[in-house]
Amino acid sequence: MQVALGNPMSTPKSGSGVLALSQISKVYSTPVLTDIDLELEEGLVLALTGENGAGKSTLSKIISGLILPTRGTMTYCNAPFSPISRREAESKGIRMVMQELNLLPTLTIAENLFFKRLPTMNGWIRYHQLHEQARYAMARVGLDSLAPDTLVGELGIGHQQMVEIARNLIGECRILILDEPTAMLTGREVECLFEQVEQLKRAGVSIVYISHRLEELARIADRVAVLRDGRIVSIGTMDEHPAHRLVTLMAGRDTEEEFKRKEGKMGATIFRVNNLHRGNRVRDVSFEVKSGEIFGISGLVGSGRTELLRVIFGADAKDSGTISIGNPLRPSTIRSPWDAVKQGIALITEDRKGEGLLLSQSIASNFALGNFDVIAGRGGWVDGKRLEKMSHRQIDAMRIRCTNVHQPVEELSGGNQQKVLIGRWLEKNAQVLLFDEPTRGVDVSAKFDIYGLLAAEANKGKGLIVVSSELRELMLICDRIGVMSAGKLVRIFHRGEWTQDALLAAAFSGYAKREALLATEQSTPRVTI
Repeated sequence: MQVALGNPMSTPKSGSGVLALSQISKVYSTPVLTDIDLELEEGLVLALTGENGAGKSTLSKIISGLILPTRGTMTYCNAPFSPISRREAESKGIRMVMQELNLLPTLTIAENLFFKRLPTMNGWIRYHQLHEQARYAMARVGLDSLAPDTLVGELGIGHQQMVEIARNLIGECRILILDEPTAMLTGREVECLFEQVEQLKRAGVSIVYISHRLEELARIADRVAVLRDGRIVSIGTMDEHPAHRLVTLMAGRDTEEEFKRKEGKMGATIFRVNNLHRGNRVRDVSFEVKSGEIFGISGLVGSGRTELLRVIFGADAKDSGTISIGNPLRPSTIRSPWDAVKQGIALITEDRKGEGLLLSQSIASNFALGNFDVIAGRGGWVDGKRLEKMSHRQIDAMRIRCTNVHQPVEELSGGNQQKVLIGRWLEKNAQVLLFDEPTRGVDVSAKFDIYGLLAAEANKGKGLIVVSSELRELMLICDRIGVMSAGKLVRIFHRGEWTQDALLAAAFSGYAKREALLATEQSTPRVTI
């Protein structure tokens, strides 16, 4: 059995219209999309961008048959088009890779890829043929180093994302919708994805690319449509939409001008780690943070940034080293997150959906977690009035866009979900705040809201440690930046000392030294006595 991988359903003419939307609208309790007119051309990439909650994913799900529009019409290949299910849209060559992975962790990569079309004979799966087909599909997205019989549950989130993309490229494909496809990918995986996009374009496949990463849009997209509050505010070529204009269009204001990080008034040292060590991931790390300081941590994926925060917070046990906190500094024994919280340390995790929030529960319930001392009434029972007051206080402070405090968190945009997570921890009034990728998957406007929140906490005299993969973000908000490389903190830059090139050079330095050491060891003759 031969399976087509990402082939167009017919030979197209590049630039001709394949999908047209007219007056598409969607209303829940309030309008989500209003009068969307849009045309998708064959063989081109249309970037769809806007703030969280602007309607990007809703519009994509309408095209993909996952939800029905309230009103409006669509035309596909010059014929009326109104899919009532994802299966119907896929049968016509329209596929969508969503942010939420749709994989079965207990099945292998190969079984996930061909779940609905397993090669069989007399009722038995032909695994040799299945694995051969899977290797071809995996190689197209850079997964050729993995075995097809690897369980998906054993893969990291980045590899799982690539499996999801590979799965959607199997079969006939004329329109491919990618919703934040690179949010969890490494640089190498992003390059593989972009190579695949270029191949699909040459084959005449139309691509809708949803992303907040403006540098990606400039590199990969031909045209861009900007959504704001459920309406299209601008459509045109990428040349007509430089990054600063896109930001202003998305937010409706010049967000960068609103945030100018000034060197804060820093006080005494309130946090110090000395020779912190855990295996090969965190190796003899030492640094300190002053009151009122934002200390950034940069480095490549796998350099030990997240592992360092987890050890500080007690989520992972350290092998050696000391942690001190307070003014004056005092040694702290942290064996668990509970110990860390009691001593005034908070961690805002990078995985808000898996580790930070109860998505099916209300905004108020999520604020309540860890804050029962604030909302407890007589007998230890939750006082509803106190909970609602606290929730409104944080919603106002975080500028969270929601209908009410009882709205389930899963109904909020990614940026507003992140604000709920941050708000819950800020209610604790911790002295030291650890932020791991605080703006991942967040739109540009929400990013600047979060930058303002971080600056405000620093101005209260707290110490902030911020891990981020975006150098520009760290350079904008931090007072100092420490660079992790191969598990070690190799250099600390002060504001005014750093450049992007210098930060990148430091990030690679530890790996270069390790490779040189290994090469020396391998070339040194061994003497047996």
